[in-house]
Amino acid sequence: MSDNLHKSFGHTKGFFFTDQEEWEEVGPGLRRQIMGYDDKLMLVKVDFGEGAIGVMHKHYHSQVTYVVSGEFEMTIGDEVKTLKGGDSFYILPHVMHGCVCTKPGMLIDVFSPAREDFLGHDQLKLETWPKQ
Repeated sequence: MSDNLHKSFGHTKGFFFTDQEEWEEVGPGLRRQIMGYDDKLMLVKVDFGEGAIGVMHKHYHSQVTYVVSGEFEMTIGDEVKTLKGGDSFYILPHVMHGCVCTKPGMLIDVFSPAREDFLGHDQLKLETWPKQ
């Protein structure tokens, strides 16, 4: 990236086919599939079994998520909402968030910039970036 926040990760291939990409187990009943990225953007599918928990966390990345299927109790900051297939949500950088899957489902996460920790690198500890 031109602002030198982290080194370049390059970019992925142009086409992704879900049956040809590996799933990464990230917790009980929880797995993800990275579907494409460059330094500025990342698309990730996350498959949740019933009762799977996306633990409360925060990061400096902006995030928007589309609920493909299932039902989730989503917490963003102090607010909790039930979301189902067709719904979506946005998370500002540095805001605590997490979810519990109440009916098995799938989320599509988009991050900006790319989640370097998903690529095996340490996540930058940027408490004030981006400048609000």
